[in-house]
Amino acid sequence: MTYLRTVLHHLAKDLRLESRSRDALNGMLFFSLLVVVLFSISFDPTRAVSREITGGILWTAILFSTTTALNQSWTRELRHHSLDAQRLAPAPASALLLGKALANFLLVTILEVVLALIFIVFYNVNVLGNAWLLLLVLPLGTWSLVMNGTFFAALSLRTRSRELMLPLLLFPVSIPALLAMVQATQSILTADSDPTLWIKLLAGYCIVFTLVCLMLFSTVLAAE
Repeated sequence: MTYLRTVLHHLAKDLRLESRSRDALNGMLFFSLLVVVLFSISFDPTRAVSREITGGILWTAILFSTTTALNQSWTRELRHHSLDAQRLAPAPASALLLGKALANFLLVTILEVVLALIFIVFYNVNVLGNAWLLLLVLPLGTWSLVMNGTFFAALSLRTRSRELMLPLLLFPVSIPALLAMVQATQSILTADSDPTLWIKLLAGYCIVFTLVCLMLFSTVLAAE
């Protein structure tokens, strides 16, 4: 119960800070909108083609816009030596990571809701498969990016070029998850194959990397 209370405390703190500044959310929305508009102008897709490429464009926009927000969430902890206080606190280090990852997850979810409306307008997307499966793919894909991204953002926090280091660490590790996200989304939109295997792969990826990140974060925090 104490662990859950600590996680919720960090979650509420990050959401409160973001509600005051809106730096991360505004940056994600602007960047993702820019990506979607540029792709729509470049491809001018028909209705049939849009279903085939929407999965890749959607996750590309989410991936790149998410990285713009992850570093900011940890940069706030450096101000007034807040991260040093977290290190000395008796609370588990993993609670800090989990609370921050949940806060980033909620922000990216808001971004996805906005992107869904934008995709309907620009790409005229109609789901041919089981649309409810997207309610599995989107949260699982988002969590895989957010959890790994939050962990690697903390790992690269003290480096000189942390904005560059985060994509270099996150993108290669996320390749299996990205493949599963894109393939599952495309299968659902086009109904040309069964996305179950890709969804299971994505769920397994989330479980494994969530456990690994939580177990290793105390070492990362101690080294900061």
